[in-house]
Amino acid sequence: MAATAPEAGSARRWGPLWGARAADWASNEEQQVPTYEEAIRRVGLEPGQLVLDIGCGTGVFLRLAAERGARPFGIDASEALLEIARSHLPDADLRVGEMQSLPYDDDTFDLVTGFNAFFFAADLVEALREAGRVAKPAAPVVIQVWGAPEHCELEAMKAVVRPYMPAPAPDAPPPPELWKPGVLEGIATAAGLTPEEAFETRWAFEYPDEDALGRAMVAPAVIAELVGPEREAAVREEIVAALAPHRTADGGYRLENEFHFLIARAGD
Repeated sequence: MAATAPEAGSARRWGPLWGARAADWASNEEQQVPTYEEAIRRVGLEPGQLVLDIGCGTGVFLRLAAERGARPFGIDASEALLEIARSHLPDADLRVGEMQSLPYDDDTFDLVTGFNAFFFAADLVEALREAGRVAKPAAPVVIQVWGAPEHCELEAMKAVVRPYMPAPAPDAPPPPELWKPGVLEGIATAAGLTPEEAFETRWAFEYPDEDALGRAMVAPAVIAELVGPEREAAVREEIVAALAPHRTADGGYRLENEFHFLIARAGD
């Protein structure tokens, strides 16, 4: 059966922010194809399999899955992002919803994924427990998070925008360092999953010029909405200045980042 909605989750908090500039975010997500292809290579994907992407955004991963004959299902907090996904995947089952209360029956999916998504949950363990619940017994659950900060060139941007992000609850513990060996495995185990394989991938975001970089950098969780219209231009300039070391000879920008993966298995 589908889970009962929790009293407090992440979708209401993050959905409006991610959807405010959906088109700008779409250009970022298109560049994440190497991440998605590596996940598919690791787990394998067969025609006819049911695939759920949690935090599916504009549906780029699901598009790749559909091209391989899988049946795509996606859930996201943002209706605006899902509208873009539907334009590419008109036959997919795409829903607005809460990752801690997935609207699917137990033991439904052959593969469940979450790319830089699960850590937005109000309760990470509960979100992973839900992913395992809707996965078929022993089906893979792919969890992707950021890699070590020293291996992520976007850390310079994050340092600029961090003061504008929603503050955690006063009694909230510090966020876990998910890229460190054993940390994500421990959380997955607490959620009833069986960790199987951890690995890192590296690839780069590329932008042709300063304007494209600035627009893309204020799209995630729509930083522009958080900083407010009166400060947006100044924050964009500060971000571009912070990323100046990554400017290429032709005036573009190349930002290489590391991502940490855990492939776990759902319980029996």
